[in-house]
Amino acid sequence: MSENPSTTLPGTVEKIIKSHPGVPEKAQISVEAADPLYQEIRIENSLTAENGADVRLKMGVEVEVTVEAKPKDTIPAHA
Repeated sequence: MSENPSTTLPGTVEKIIKSHPGVPEKAQISVEAADPLYQEIRIENSLTAENGADVRLKMGVEVEVTVEAKPKDTIPAHA
């Protein structure tokens, strides 16, 4: 586990956007705790399993979205 400051939010894979020439498959994820206009993000649907195998997300699954920063790139919350 990283020692960098981070937060993890729940999300759900809403849609799988199929690939076409020159564009990889994408997973559209709804981040539940985000503001309504910013809830959906799209990422390349390519993950690496613990054993090193390439895997993809399935539609409808629950995921966790983690935002992490280096300590030097953060400020105290009550500055």
